[in-house]
Amino acid sequence: MKQICVIGVGYVGIVTGACFADLGNRVIALDVNEQRVANLKKGIMPIYEPGLEELVMRNVRAGRLSFTTDYAEAVKGTEFAFIAVGTPSGVSGEADLQYVASAAKSIAENMTAPLIIINKSTVPVGTGDWVADIVKRSQKKPIDFSVVSCPEFLREGSAIGDFSQPHRTVLGSTDKDAANKVAQLHLPLRAPIVITDLRTAEMIKYASNAFLATKISFINEISDICEALGADVKEVAAGMGYDARIGRHFLDAGLGWGGSCFPKDVLALAYMAEEAGLDPRILNTVMDVNYERRKTAVEHVKALVGGELKGKTIGLLGLAFKPNTDDMRDAPSIDISHELNAAGATVRGYDPVAMDVARGILPAVEMFKDPYTLAKGCDALMVVTEWNEFKQLDLEKLKGLLKMPIIYDGRNIYDPATMKSIGFTYRAIGR
Repeated sequence: MKQICVIGVGYVGIVTGACFADLGNRVIALDVNEQRVANLKKGIMPIYEPGLEELVMRNVRAGRLSFTTDYAEAVKGTEFAFIAVGTPSGVSGEADLQYVASAAKSIAENMTAPLIIINKSTVPVGTGDWVADIVKRSQKKPIDFSVVSCPEFLREGSAIGDFSQPHRTVLGSTDKDAANKVAQLHLPLRAPIVITDLRTAEMIKYASNAFLATKISFINEISDICEALGADVKEVAAGMGYDARIGRHFLDAGLGWGGSCFPKDVLALAYMAEEAGLDPRILNTVMDVNYERRKTAVEHVKALVGGELKGKTIGLLGLAFKPNTDDMRDAPSIDISHELNAAGATVRGYDPVAMDVARGILPAVEMFKDPYTLAKGCDALMVVTEWNEFKQLDLEKLKGLLKMPIIYDGRNIYDPATMKSIGFTYRAIGR
């Protein structure tokens, strides 16, 4: 049994801590947010993630997982300290590293024995060296330590499975012995382990997310061409996906990407490139294509309801940036609802999980308890998040509740021929 502390119990930290505890390690998770820690001690999770509550509580009951706000308690006896705090975007797109710096300083001030510090947060290239410098300067007395980069590749909605069955584990360090010890922690996962230098490991994370975001923006641009030329983007993506060089994943045309990772990581990588005197043309275009999707969707709905949104009521099916999460960070629903409101429309919303979070972000959107009460009297519905619940709706019932039988399917979850046969005015993406 290894002794591990995880600094930060947000999305990455709580999943990482709980999963390592489930592998049989002793994990103490720290957060400076006293309310968050108090809630976890009561069994209240900081996020919605399928299977997380059961996983956390099972390991708390087994005595393998505990929570604290005290760095001295967290670091005492620890062999591995994971930094898993937030790195939000700064004013110019740079990653804000204040929480990483605070965590590194606090670890240094409280460590009493040699320690391996592992950056789990997504951090700019060069941060590992910077963290090492902070720790060295902040120690009360010189104690040996090493810094290892171990970027996370967790997808919201499937994070536990992603941790347990990763495609690979990436480790970077100037200390190969430390990297090998961290590799030992991950051996039970039975996945390929890539050991490289600090900066390369940090870059792998950014390059991976930027490439996936590029695939999404690419297929969205292809969807526009499909619409103009009479092709079906779903069939195009399926045909492309059979090519092993391309793959089917992340080729779903729709309203674009959002969430906590792709927006800030692509922006941060572009910022790093510009700071190095480079012109990241592809990255900038990937972002432009993505955010244009939201305005274009509103223009399409405007055309569907007769060319004028003022006085119209539009219902949004789904508010979270993707299914199986309550994360509203950079969700397409935010820009879409603002655009609709600015055009004079009344906006309604429903999401199976995210409405409590959405209320604080979208005060002008009226929330409803289910899709049917939402639909009653609406001039049009927009499918914004592809929750499975929406794929199973009684479409005949839905049609009868709408003022006008109009659905804009921003996630291509319905069959156009079926929708036409029911009597909907239906528009999808690239079909």
